[in-house]
Amino acid sequence: MVSRLPRWVEYGAFTLALLAGLINAVGMLGVQHQAISHLTGIATLLGSELLVSPLRALDLFGILISFVLGAAVSGYFLPSYSLKLGRHYDSLLLMEGSLLVMAAYALSEGSLAGHYLASAACGMQNAFATRYSGAVVRTTHLTGIFTDLGIMLGGLLKGESVNGRRVLLFLLIVVGFLLGGVLGAVLYAWIGFVALIIPAIVCYILAIVYWAYRRRTQAAMRRLRQSRRQQRQSRAPH
Repeated sequence: MVSRLPRWVEYGAFTLALLAGLINAVGMLGVQHQAISHLTGIATLLGSELLVSPLRALDLFGILISFVLGAAVSGYFLPSYSLKLGRHYDSLLLMEGSLLVMAAYALSEGSLAGHYLASAACGMQNAFATRYSGAVVRTTHLTGIFTDLGIMLGGLLKGESVNGRRVLLFLLIVVGFLLGGVLGAVLYAWIGFVALIIPAIVCYILAIVYWAYRRRTQAAMRRLRQSRRQQRQSRAPH
């Protein structure tokens, strides 16, 4: 599966993991000291808080549902597991950026809605990355990545071949996530929840870059089809 993905997927996965690490660092430092996209931990906290603090449990449940709803938006706009030009990747990046901007404002005002908006942005990002990669690329958490790396290491120890590109992709995601965490901690100490504006801006930039790339590539494909049509017409008997 990895070998069939475009060559620029590594750069995109690194960047998206960086954004997710930044968002989670802000969550750990400022949103009741919990990661925003780490749903296993959130689900565990939800179970432990149900009898102790129902209001806290309700907030955690809202974060879980928000992640699912964000993923549902990606699933709606991207009905295929194949990466094709013309899909709504730019639109989803714009929506993710907008959710992060609203989350930054809400959290700065002390509103719980900021938790849900940031979680929805992470769900949207993780879903569209997963959607085009066939579940190979997940950029908002690392449990599956470390599991896969461990499996490949075990196979390597017993002499099995390892897909080098897959290893590189996973390592880039891990490094991106860790660097995002460092950047998030620095930015949160400096500007608080406004730090979420940074990944929002990156999402907007990625959307514009993808839009320009799509327009240029589609124009080149149209010119190629027109050239081939003209060649067929010139070879046709008169």
